[in-house]
Amino acid sequence: MTGVLSGVALVAVVIGVGYLLGRTGVLGAGADAVLARLAFFVATPALLFTTLAGADLSVVFSTSALVSVVVAAVLAATYVLVARVFWRRPATEVTVGALSASYVNAGNLGIPILVFTVGSAAPVAPVLLYQLLVMAPVAFTVLDVLTGRRGASRLATVLLPLRNPVVVASMAAFAVALAGRELPAIVLAPIEMIAAVAVPVMLLAFGISLRGAPVPGRGEVTGALWLAVALKVLAGPALAYVLAHLVLGLEGRALLTPMVIAALPTAQNVFVYAMRYGRSTALARESVLVSTLASVPVIVVIAWLIG
Repeated sequence: MTGVLSGVALVAVVIGVGYLLGRTGVLGAGADAVLARLAFFVATPALLFTTLAGADLSVVFSTSALVSVVVAAVLAATYVLVARVFWRRPATEVTVGALSASYVNAGNLGIPILVFTVGSAAPVAPVLLYQLLVMAPVAFTVLDVLTGRRGASRLATVLLPLRNPVVVASMAAFAVALAGRELPAIVLAPIEMIAAVAVPVMLLAFGISLRGAPVPGRGEVTGALWLAVALKVLAGPALAYVLAHLVLGLEGRALLTPMVIAALPTAQNVFVYAMRYGRSTALARESVLVSTLASVPVIVVIAWLIG
């Protein structure tokens, strides 16, 4: 329980610092956009590279990882079905909403929570791999196409994702991991130094953006927000339980792991991505905030019942 609360408290403090920076105007107007671009183009690619380059890719094929991947895919597909097919919402909003409903905070919040609930942060690796190598590139491809320049050739449209720094960093890291080679310290050290600022910069940008933002659930994205939060915090753990326990027969820690991962809130990365493309930033921001607050009691209850 302490791990869950301490992890959330750490994130909350950094976001609070960002909010104070926004209120005082120390960094000037548009600081959240500048920090978001810094995170997207520099820090996040460095973080993804250092995380994935040293990952043990064999964990991707574990049963727990399979459950987490299926849950994320089903949640994203469900959001798209409801928001696009039934509500007829814009495609860019649906893309950001699908990420908000399925893209978990596996890094800065997931790692400490998993350490204290299941005793290891290893289960977060396959989730990061799936999100970074599948979910993010697919979303970037869609957003690149939807927001790309009119009149661009088909070849240019197809190659747009390859110019995305997050996708390029993920692909490069995946190649290093497959090769099984360790990079020289002189190469890895500066990348690690830059990677260290990724999470704080994302959290500070998020906190600054809260200055003057409306109370969650009162803007134009009310329905989209609550759909994303309900899927992320409630439907995710429920589906993980059905797949892990009722279908695969997992119990104890093997059952607790995918349920806790599914209950993790929406990652701040989604807000950074939305800021980068200038689409549905309010939906991403409010999904991160509300899901983070709602996930705390849900994870505590899961840990109490299963753990």
